[in-house]
Amino acid sequence: MAMRGQTNGQTSMLVAYNVDERIPRDHPLRRIRAQVDARLKEMSPRFEKAYASQGRPSIPPESLLKALLLQVLYSIRSERQLVDQINWNVLYRWFVNLLPDDPVWDATTFTKNRDRFASEGLVQAFFDRVVRQAKRQGLVSSDHFSVDNTLIEAYASMKSFKPRDGSGKPPEDDDPGNPTVDFRGEKRSNKTHQSTTDPESMLMRKGGGKESKLSHGASVLMDNRTGLCVAVEVHRPTPTESVQVAPKLVSRARKLLKLKGYLTVGADKEYNGGPALMALQRAKVMSHVPTEKPMFPDRRGAAARLRAHRRMRTKGYAISQRVRKRIEEIFGWGKTVGQLRKTFLRFRWRVKLQALLTGAAWNLV
Repeated sequence: MAMRGQTNGQTSMLVAYNVDERIPRDHPLRRIRAQVDARLKEMSPRFEKAYASQGRPSIPPESLLKALLLQVLYSIRSERQLVDQINWNVLYRWFVNLLPDDPVWDATTFTKNRDRFASEGLVQAFFDRVVRQAKRQGLVSSDHFSVDNTLIEAYASMKSFKPRDGSGKPPEDDDPGNPTVDFRGEKRSNKTHQSTTDPESMLMRKGGGKESKLSHGASVLMDNRTGLCVAVEVHRPTPTESVQVAPKLVSRARKLLKLKGYLTVGADKEYNGGPALMALQRAKVMSHVPTEKPMFPDRRGAAARLRAHRRMRTKGYAISQRVRKRIEEIFGWGKTVGQLRKTFLRFRWRVKLQALLTGAAWNLV
């Protein structure tokens, strides 16, 4: 029988230790940190241009970007909580290059630097470098991709969805923070109403029988070989906008990865319209989209639809449609771990930064 151990009542002491030795050698963050540090080192010239050569020293942008990656990887719901956890978590301090006795920056630092990250394209550049590294390691295909879109619930309440002309029913009580609003008998649409909290969000629903929510749209281009995210775009959540973004994603990936020749892109039936198929065709894409044979051969896009319909008989189409479903894994991971089910940021450009960081984190993982 073992003797009972006693606790040490001492509340403070001086301890010296190597932080790197406290992190397990097989911890996943070790490999992720090595990849991230290499990509950020490549971006050093861009950081030099984004910041002034004189003045008060700022917090290193490398540390801020790595902290935002931690927020995605560990599903930390706010930047204030992120700063709080970095303060006492040795693993997080090690990841963002803070010594155990270094003070942690204020949460508002992210707000002030997010504008700089967007205007200088630093988050987009980091995402692009992660994708290029995957290409160098042979993890990205040269000709087979898939595209799809989803909805990201906006950081706005339905009570903020008010008439654009300022009319509407007044609140039923005097609580300005959470007024009681009666929507019965009121027809609300994106043409007549707008959110006062996030004006760029729109009232959309995923399908029939689903409730409508204020949302942003997001489209992703996935590599079919390993399921990596090679291009991301946040846009208006309308079906037309989602379809029009697809050729832009393909062109962006072609330029980023230096791809030549025709590519195959799998998609669902939402992309089977004549104009959409023609746009993909102009982007040198052989679309693998479920398409019915056009009944009116003289209508716009009928030839493109006929070619897509004939392509459904090929073996490549069957493979592409089977692999295409893996893009839902990106959406599922991004909405649960990356917290994109409902964003905590307002305005589309901020949501795009969050989506790019989530895509980069998915690729690194």
